[in-house]
Amino acid sequence: MENDKTFKLALLGLDCANCANKIEERVNRLSDVEEATLNFSTSRLTVSINDPQVKLEVIEEIKKIVEQLEPDVTVIENNSGEVLNQNQCCQGDCSRHDEQHLHKHASSHEHIVRELKVIEILKEQKNLLLGFVIFLIAVLFPLQQRVEIVLYLMSYLLIGGNVIGAFWRHIKRGEIFDENFLMTVATVGAFCIGEYPEAIAVMLFYEIGELFQSYAVNRSRHSITSLLDIRADHANLVTESSVEEVNPEVVSVGDYIIIKPGERVPLDGEIVEGQCYLDTSALTGESVPRLVSVGDPILSGCINTNALVKVRVTKVAGESTVARILELVENASSKKAQTERFITRFARVYTPIVVLLACLIAIIPPLVFQGNFSTWLYRALSFLVVSCPCALVVSIPLGFFAGLGGASKQGVLIKGGNYLETLTHADTVVFDKTGTLTKGVFKVIETHPVNMTEDTFIKFAAYAESQSNHPIAKSIVEAYGYSIDETVISSYEEVAGKGIKAVVNEQQILIGNATLMKEFSLEVLSVSATGTIIHMAVDQVYVGYIVIADEIKETSKAAISKLKQQGVSQVIMLTGDQERIAKQVAEELGVDRVYAELLPYQKVEHVEQLLANQSKNKSLVFVGDGMNDAPVLARADVGVAMGAIGSDAAIEAADVVLMEDDPMALVKAIDQAKQTKFILYQNIIFALGVKILVMILIAFGLATMWAAVFADVGVTVLAVINSTRALKSKK
Repeated sequence: MENDKTFKLALLGLDCANCANKIEERVNRLSDVEEATLNFSTSRLTVSINDPQVKLEVIEEIKKIVEQLEPDVTVIENNSGEVLNQNQCCQGDCSRHDEQHLHKHASSHEHIVRELKVIEILKEQKNLLLGFVIFLIAVLFPLQQRVEIVLYLMSYLLIGGNVIGAFWRHIKRGEIFDENFLMTVATVGAFCIGEYPEAIAVMLFYEIGELFQSYAVNRSRHSITSLLDIRADHANLVTESSVEEVNPEVVSVGDYIIIKPGERVPLDGEIVEGQCYLDTSALTGESVPRLVSVGDPILSGCINTNALVKVRVTKVAGESTVARILELVENASSKKAQTERFITRFARVYTPIVVLLACLIAIIPPLVFQGNFSTWLYRALSFLVVSCPCALVVSIPLGFFAGLGGASKQGVLIKGGNYLETLTHADTVVFDKTGTLTKGVFKVIETHPVNMTEDTFIKFAAYAESQSNHPIAKSIVEAYGYSIDETVISSYEEVAGKGIKAVVNEQQILIGNATLMKEFSLEVLSVSATGTIIHMAVDQVYVGYIVIADEIKETSKAAISKLKQQGVSQVIMLTGDQERIAKQVAEELGVDRVYAELLPYQKVEHVEQLLANQSKNKSLVFVGDGMNDAPVLARADVGVAMGAIGSDAAIEAADVVLMEDDPMALVKAIDQAKQTKFILYQNIIFALGVKILVMILIAFGLATMWAAVFADVGVTVLAVINSTRALKSKK
């Protein structure tokens, strides 16, 4: 969530990845900015500032930077209520601009922008068409040389006017090494050495290629964002006299809504009438619908498949599950992976180096080897055309965003490209046991009172445990089966990792593991039963024990086996449970090592020890429930919270959130990470390979500017299309 020092700006109409990097770099130079990250895939700029008081001044500075670098881009503030360009949104009469409202208006605004772009493209195509016709006249018909040159010049200016104009604007601002500079220098140089037809043809095909590139980028963005947009358009609000179709944003907590068959759930709530099957695939990736009825929670983003239900709203739109998920996915791209950061740094030095090489190609052969100056200048100019790094600068961020989007469609929320990349190096996976590898649904299977009736024994235990939310405590209260009179509980204290100390009806009750009993100098019975053993004492007298069982999840064993197939060298289990039980579970699941009877701080110590022994290029993944294991989740290379779709604490603590309560979801996450990495490496190798090959061919006179244009624009289009493959899950 944003604080007072962090805000977002939507940069609508931004379709140049290189310009996006320049905007991000310039904004980061501002003295009042702590950090700025521009997500090219969503056109969102996230800015953290030193002092909230200077926010408006910083925004004005950012507007100036965007105006200088990309004058056609519209800037809209995302989360403070102020719209930076009122004329571009809601016709200036908009007073509400929270995240969901902005999403709606950004979509409509982007539709307007797209329509405007279509008109602009048509105008550009007219210029291209007119320039192309003039070009054909100059090429096909015999004309006087002066007339021919004039026609070539007219054609060149019509076709390349936008590129030349951008070149001059950027030169004035000191922005030299970009595609406009490269194309202008290359084609003007070709003009100077008399290669008129080729100079125009190269500019023509470059402009056509740019149109295809822009189309491919926008389609890729749309493919990604449309898959992630799981908001409902409306809510059926129950009023005193009827049911009204309203915007979900106007619905308050406590209101009642109707969800009809086939509708997407607009808000989090609780079913009060009816039952239905919910399609939760948009949230969890689970394809089998789930039956929900009166009293069950219902989460926004799911689809009601078969029957009308009435729901009491428990969260407003901005705090709903779907809003949190969409915000998490969008924010994920601000945490850039090492590969993405490397490509950005690489692009800054790559183009100047290639420009230097082009200069050497133009100068050294004619001076040293007596080569023809025009020939080598032509090769140098062609060399320049190849050097633009757009293929990597555009496709890599899109690829990571597509990978994050693809993971979210499988019920895996990854908080950043850095964590997506780190998952590919997973070498050690550490699992918590209860609620992670086991169901965490405990059941009392045996009671063994000593010198006390069974009814009194379970009653004391239930009253002592009634204030705890732990699954074991809940199972004891459930086994008691009666309501709890909380007025008789005068004291309650949880002893971390050991149990509970409570005073009920003025009697002191100790209930917990054997360690708690020993701490109070109490002897316990030796127990050989399978399960969790809970001992109890009343007024310093030992009164017996309870056996509680926890089932292993059906997919736990298969998940561990799959992880080892994926290259994970060791699977470790940490638990606060008894060593005997932990070893039984570990042996059944195929866990390599198990550490039992651990307190929370001891789990952290074990993880730190494992990290200290970890290989440099490998990573440690910890999987827990997200609330009880928050310290360990934070310490691991990648902290993974399982089954945490409704838990704010889990989403805050973890780097990866598995919305499905299934260990196999971690396998999906690592598969998605490796698939994304493979696709990105394909792009890098393909783009650099083609460029280097064409550079070599040009240097030896075996390729022309036409090949150079393909090595620039054509490769970019193919790389962008390839990046969107990361949206699809691996079968």
